[in-house]
Amino acid sequence: MLHNVSPAGESRLALVRRARRIDRILAETYPDAHCELDFRNPLELLVATILSAQCTDKRVNTVTPTLFAKYRTAEDYASADRAEMEEIIRPTGFFRAKTNSIVGMAQGLCDRYGGEVPGRLKDLVTLPGVGRKTANVVLGNAFGVPGITVDTHFQRLVSRFHWTTETDPVKIEQVVAELIPKRDWTMMSHRLIWHGRRMCHARKPACGVCPLAALCPSYGTGPVNPAEAAKLVRPGPFS
Repeated sequence: MLHNVSPAGESRLALVRRARRIDRILAETYPDAHCELDFRNPLELLVATILSAQCTDKRVNTVTPTLFAKYRTAEDYASADRAEMEEIIRPTGFFRAKTNSIVGMAQGLCDRYGGEVPGRLKDLVTLPGVGRKTANVVLGNAFGVPGITVDTHFQRLVSRFHWTTETDPVKIEQVVAELIPKRDWTMMSHRLIWHGRRMCHARKPACGVCPLAALCPSYGTGPVNPAEAAKLVRPGPFS
């Protein structure tokens, strides 16, 4: 449960209202927000999300067309020649570890789920290389099951918004789940991630042109002069 007083010194009710107002403004700001990984089915999204660790979605999307053309089923991935797969995914970094995760994940699908990606969190997280973040990406975007994706952008923004002081992704997920209606979890995650990539950067956020300025306790972390701040905005796309 949430504490009665938020990190910003608000009542719980005030925090919930502010959080939902932030989400509404982000919905207006990024009406086209979506998963920026290219995929056609749950298996492709699962593989792409594993590849996205410590790598940009844009880089992943340059690799996956070749990968998806070569490996079409869980059985294909499970029996893959590791050296060949490593060479294809090398540009995404950590390619040996990622190959191990993908092959292990696929073997788990074949052994326990008939080669099909399961549509439940508790099943997905049993697969090698699949944590809650990856599972929620797949659930929200391939199955339409609401999920909160706590990546580095998400963590940074909820801290700046003073939604929580938690640093553990699972605890952050639990706190945010009590602030935002379940039906909005997936899209709210996209909006926060888009805002983090485009405007609320780690080192120098574009505070002076941020649509959330009046609601953000961290306003002023970056330049507040509109002209200076505008130069920091990255329009994307990142896919």
